[in-house]
Amino acid sequence: MRVVVIIPSRYGSTRFEGKPLALIAGKPMIGRVHDRARAARHVTAVAVATDDPRIVRAVEGFGGTALMTPSGIRSGTDRVYAAAAAMGLLPGDIVVNVQGDQPVFAPESIDECVAPLLEDPARGMSTLALEIVRESERTDPKDVKVVFDVTGRALYFSRSLIPFGRDPGTEYPVYKHLGIYAYTMECLARFAALPTGILEDIEKLEQLRALEHGMPVHVVVTRHDSPEVDLPGDIPRIEALLAEQGDS
Repeated sequence: MRVVVIIPSRYGSTRFEGKPLALIAGKPMIGRVHDRARAARHVTAVAVATDDPRIVRAVEGFGGTALMTPSGIRSGTDRVYAAAAAMGLLPGDIVVNVQGDQPVFAPESIDECVAPLLEDPARGMSTLALEIVRESERTDPKDVKVVFDVTGRALYFSRSLIPFGRDPGTEYPVYKHLGIYAYTMECLARFAALPTGILEDIEKLEQLRALEHGMPVHVVVTRHDSPEVDLPGDIPRIEALLAEQGDS
């Protein structure tokens, strides 16, 4: 069984064109994500799946592997599948989808995410959640929330606050979904073959495709956050975090 990280990376973005190549403390963001993925204990290989030759050249420039995928792919997970299929991964191999705009994620997060599948491959798909501590993240639609049952199986993902406390003053934990997924290759192939879900289209959350079609998603609660770079103005905050970690 191989554990292969594939990082979907598009050059075009309406809010931040060329984001994967933006410099974070002097190094392209995609390079920082790649290096952290390589540092995870269970990972056997890392590749970048892209639709732009500029990203291919950048990845090959720092010694990484990049695969060209079609530009019209509907989601990051579908791009990951296209790359995994091109790599000839076997049904029992584990594919990890790490977002290309998370340059300060903890490598341990990958190991936490794949653990449920190493323990029981029949689970098929797993992802991460973090208890929210910043009040703004409870209501900001860019921070996706997740609720799950007592066994860790996801019930729903939403850009809205879930659960919603009916009574004023009700205190309860809210969990933010983090953009790291792990799947067996067999599960990933099933996911990619599904039609786009109604809820997926409404919320613009590809993981809802799995829930809408009855595919379970196992949620692992982690203590490691993985802040994203959405806009150029986020870069100074990320560089400050790198400096705190001694990785500037």
